Amino acid sequence: MKLYGYWRSSAAYRVRVALNHKGLDAELLSVHLVKDGGEQHKAEYAQLNPQELVPALIDSDPKGEEQEAFVLSQSLAIIEYLDEKYPENALLPQDLHDKAIVRAMAMSIACEVHPLNNLKVLQYLSKELALDDEAKSAWYHHWIDEGFSAFEKQLVKYSGRYCFGDNITLADLCLIPQVYNANRFNVDLSPYPNIVRIVENCNRLDAFIDAAPENQADAG
Repeated sequence: MKLYGYWRSSAAYRVRVALNHKGLDAELLSVHLVKDGGEQHKAEYAQLNPQELVPALIDSDPKGEEQEAFVLSQSLAIIEYLDEKYPENALLPQDLHDKAIVRAMAMSIACEVHPLNNLKVLQYLSKELALDDEAKSAWYHHWIDEGFSAFEKQLVKYSGRYCFGDNITLADLCLIPQVYNANRFNVDLSPYPNIVRIVENCNRLDAFIDAAPENQADAG
């Protein structure tokens, strides 16, 4: 397998954790999101992922030796693909209701919080709407606080050692990168003690340590 990503991409971060958690090897290929206007916009990569986003996964042998390589974008789709193909160390519970809850928790971060604070959104605020750094920071903090406030309430009900009970799930894979970004933007996390506790627990695990942005070959 090959994973196209960027060291500080939250979405690629999620997939790196999934690969580590499952003990899967993948060649990590860097797509620099800023250099030269963003390598994700180059024609060669755009053919691979028309959305011009990271990550993108290439599985060279998804069904058999004669099959063409399988290309998949969108981090949640990639993680669920890996979870179904390699069910050991599952990232979703088996119980129907529990699985739905974990998916909903993960999506509350990946679909509600992260997109509003993604690089291309922040660049649009600066370049097209001419917002200064203070206004852009206020935008970022607003959406983080709104999303984390709701997530904290879910953790009161569902968390154990991790977001959902005592096993690592898809929800943890979405939360930890978002908190990493929140720390970059100096968000006060003191109102969210359960989020802070779970992040500390996850970041003691090798799967998360090895996937951390600063530990990637293209970091800097």
